[in-house]
Amino acid sequence: MSQDPRTALVVFSGGQDSTVCLAWALARYSRVETIGFDYGQRHRVELDCRGRIRTELAQTFPDWAPRLGEDHLLDLGLLGQISDTALTESRAITMQANGLPNTFVPGRNLLFLNFAAAVAYRRGASVLVGGMCETDYSGYPDCRDNTLKALQVAISLGLDSPMTIETPLMWLTKAQTWALSATLGGEPLNDLITEHTHTCYLGDRSQRHAWGYGCGQCPACELRREGYTHYQHEKGIA
Repeated sequence: MSQDPRTALVVFSGGQDSTVCLAWALARYSRVETIGFDYGQRHRVELDCRGRIRTELAQTFPDWAPRLGEDHLLDLGLLGQISDTALTESRAITMQANGLPNTFVPGRNLLFLNFAAAVAYRRGASVLVGGMCETDYSGYPDCRDNTLKALQVAISLGLDSPMTIETPLMWLTKAQTWALSATLGGEPLNDLITEHTHTCYLGDRSQRHAWGYGCGQCPACELRREGYTHYQHEKGIA
């Protein structure tokens, strides 16, 4: 694969999807930086995973190490203050009358990508990479392809500089995300994802499953478990 000379900034939470996106970017771009956001999320433990994942990626895949640039962590505590969700407060995860789960943080991805674009502009990066997906997902409207295409136009106009938003997982199921990871880095990358990433909405890292750590009951854990199970069956592993 020919190397793209541009610099990419990956929205990197420390979860499975953003880690696959980071690997995807490292396989393509000459320089890759990462950005994360602390907004008072209940599963803040994911932020603690970010440094370890970056270190493990560089050690496990030495060809990628020279391309991995700086990490940026922004305090978006204000988002947590104005949110009233099960991701920012201790409450049961339920469906709301509008058909969305109460884990939906209004405007989260819109804010993430706008702040990421501001950092990217300053860092000379022209590509933003995010793990948004509307195939196996929780129905969040700010994960939809049309939302992100519109945001790409708005950001590029607002900066008066082209900014591309790449979403390599947009049309993949969770099983296909595991498969993409294996394509990028083989089973060593899937092992790294299983051991070091965090997806569970409740921030539970006390329980280790075949697919990784988590409570095993929240929507994020269910998606990850089901995707892993389907991926294993597609490989012919019962």
